[in-house]
Amino acid sequence: MGNSSRKGEGEEEEEKDGEEAEITQKKKKEEEEVEVELPLGVEELFESGDPVLDLSYRKFKRLPLRVCGLLHLEKLYVCGNSLRTLPDSITQLHGLRILALDFNKMEQVPVSICQLTNLTRLYLGSNRLMSLPPEITNLRSLRCLWVESNYFLRFPRVLYDLPNLKSLQIGDNRLKTLPPDLFRMEALRGLWLYGNRFHTFPKILLRMEGLEILDLDRNKISVFPSLKCLHALRLFSYDHNPVKDPPKVGPEVLLVGEGAAEFMEEREAKKVRKKAAEKEAEDLALAGEEPVIHGILKNSSSNRATNGAVTTVEDADVREEEPLAREDEEVDGDLPITGYDGAELEYDEDGFEYETEELICEGEGFDYEGEELEYDRAQMDYEYEELQDTGRQDEGA
Repeated sequence: MGNSSRKGEGEEEEEKDGEEAEITQKKKKEEEEVEVELPLGVEELFESGDPVLDLSYRKFKRLPLRVCGLLHLEKLYVCGNSLRTLPDSITQLHGLRILALDFNKMEQVPVSICQLTNLTRLYLGSNRLMSLPPEITNLRSLRCLWVESNYFLRFPRVLYDLPNLKSLQIGDNRLKTLPPDLFRMEALRGLWLYGNRFHTFPKILLRMEGLEILDLDRNKISVFPSLKCLHALRLFSYDHNPVKDPPKVGPEVLLVGEGAAEFMEEREAKKVRKKAAEKEAEDLALAGEEPVIHGILKNSSSNRATNGAVTTVEDADVREEEPLAREDEEVDGDLPITGYDGAELEYDEDGFEYETEELICEGEGFDYEGEELEYDRAQMDYEYEELQDTGRQDEGA
């Protein structure tokens, strides 16, 4: 009798749970069916037939259902509203390539988004996200993902299965480490990690050989290793970290951070001096004169010992430089004096500096004139202008 009583109680609980789920589902459906009042001017946008629809900062709590019937849409901007989710019917927008949902109140990424398989850019910054759903791997065409200013404690490894992802903006989160197999993201070209909680430089980044932009601003990293192994790197930003000197980078890398300005100026001065020396040698050669070779080490005793051979800087790299005179050897009062024309001797331990295309650094962000990548730090009111194919300003209008 006791068992039958417990069984009856269990069945009652199951029925109660089922009723509650049904009520919740019904309520959700009713909420979706209630069309929100459209702000002034939005009706005209719906009827325009334009493939770009911007509903940003319209104080929407729910996305108008009529949006889901605009099957011609390619770009949809709904930033700065109070959206917590999206209607399931959003999946009807098969042609959608760009979806911007920044500055809303989403605690989870709506699974319906993950069925928009033609998306190439997805902007989810400044929401309340802590993770990404496994279904996001359906977005095989995704090239740009922005999830900055959320609450990620761990790097979302589900992103490994996005083969075309080139730009990942995950700054202003709560990351302390990066996974040791991050190098699996071979297509990644731009990685923004500013404003996280790194105390040491994540060594796995040294294996990200395809990176062109790397931003580690506003962390607590006191020592940076040499980044010369990142041959594709073009922009490295390390500002507002407790470091004294710029990290070692390749000759084509634009640095942004403490001491970077002085470093860049000195590097540019070396380029100017090198070009001037080359021009001088070229002019002398055209005039039929023997050019002056800067940086050659000469001394009479070593010349005599080597039958007139000249020891150069390259020789010094292979063997230790011979002293001008041994301690037990007497030096004649008048040694022959080697001629010196007053030009500054240059020896760059880091190797020759080559001319590179100049990167642009202006305003609050950095625009890299390359494929697919853009860095824009602005946190409010994005302006959608037709620029390059890589960031959010190019997505609108």
